[in-house]
Amino acid sequence: MGGEKRMKLKFKRILSLVLVFSMLFSMTACSSGASNTGLSDPNPQVEVENIETENIIMNENLLQFAWQCKLFKSNIMHTTDGRDVEIIDVGQPNKDAGPDFFNAKIKLEDTIWAGNVEIHTLASDWYRHHHDIDKLYDTIILHVVWKSDLNIRRSSGELIPQVELQLMDEVEDRFNSMHQSNGWIRCGALWQDIDSAFARFQLSRMVNERLYRKAEDVGKILAMNTNNWSETFYQVLLKSFGMHTNSLPFESLGKSLPLKCIAKKKDDILAVEAMLFGQAGLLSEKSIDTYERSLYQQYQFLSKMFSLKAIDTTLWKFGKMRPVNFPHVKIAQFASLAQKSNHLFSQIIRCKDLTEIQSHFDCTPSDYWHTHYRFGTVSPFSEKRITKTSINTLIINAVVPLKFAYAIKNENDEMQDDCFSLLEQIPKEDNKIVRGWEELGLRVTNAYESQALVELKTQYCDVNKCLRCNIGHHLLSQK
Repeated sequence: MGGEKRMKLKFKRILSLVLVFSMLFSMTACSSGASNTGLSDPNPQVEVENIETENIIMNENLLQFAWQCKLFKSNIMHTTDGRDVEIIDVGQPNKDAGPDFFNAKIKLEDTIWAGNVEIHTLASDWYRHHHDIDKLYDTIILHVVWKSDLNIRRSSGELIPQVELQLMDEVEDRFNSMHQSNGWIRCGALWQDIDSAFARFQLSRMVNERLYRKAEDVGKILAMNTNNWSETFYQVLLKSFGMHTNSLPFESLGKSLPLKCIAKKKDDILAVEAMLFGQAGLLSEKSIDTYERSLYQQYQFLSKMFSLKAIDTTLWKFGKMRPVNFPHVKIAQFASLAQKSNHLFSQIIRCKDLTEIQSHFDCTPSDYWHTHYRFGTVSPFSEKRITKTSINTLIINAVVPLKFAYAIKNENDEMQDDCFSLLEQIPKEDNKIVRGWEELGLRVTNAYESQALVELKTQYCDVNKCLRCNIGHHLLSQK
């Protein structure tokens, strides 16, 4: 790889790490008036309730966000009992138990107070959350609410100053527009207000988040396999063969059939297929198909040899699926890969070139499957060779996450760069999520971008984490 491209990847990895750390510390930056690159819900562990009055929808997370970023109409307010209060410092967000913000500073009448701030949608939430009997909340110097429906007191019975927070009109309008949206994403109607360069800048954070999240998943599997990387790769890869629809049964299949069993019989494709199909529960004792009956007999012998027990056959799904993606075809393809490969994990880890990695997955199942999509039913001849698109999908979902996890574990920065490079070389994925973003006007060219957009849609948009999304934050905080 040329020096210029290596420097570009190095910068991209550093930038991605900066974005991740900026996400973690963005709330502090926001409350101090600094520009932010991300936002977390102030108290993500707390269930918030939406309150709707006069066609205005409000919840506690939005109030905390507005307080944190000073998106209220004026620093000079009036308490509910008529006293003047000036907000000098909104304080620092608290992610642990206790008040929402600490080290705030206010001027109440002629006295400057320093302490903590608690925020609720309704003042009565103070009692609903039992703060009145919790001494952690005796340090509250100001109770900030959307609607004051009663006065609140400390555990000693002393009244606490309280203000109704008036958000900037445009912030409230944008939030309600997003909350009431039935579009593909909540901010879809506001997407034209987002600068395309800004949106693309966020992709670096998204793809980095996705790889770190997947690497964490790989780490959990690795721990269950007592740090056996080959076994872990085998299970991650087999799960990826199931794609989205059958990932669970393929994952179960990998856990039920140790790699060492396949390794001992790898020179015998019939034995490898017998173990895989047998463990999948897809072989029938009563079959009249000669090939299936042969596999069944093999499996009876091998299951006793290796003490194997088949998985639950009800896990497999066939509906709304192209025949080429039937579990039988995918298992046959994996059997061919397992029989052909020799120390596949070690070879993949050493590979940097996309073409070389793709070549390891270029294999064709046994001849029986060219005229069958499942046992016993003959179909017109169609070679079931693993397609290049399928190989790229396996690289995206199995190879890259595993290499990235391995790189983190071994503190190998160059291998992490290679993972980003691989995604940039692979064409974009063709799925509903990518097409949805393209309909919003976003141009997607490679898997680096499509993976970032899948992360954004599934981890933020679909679960309504608008206040934790850089783009949602950007839209709501525009003044």
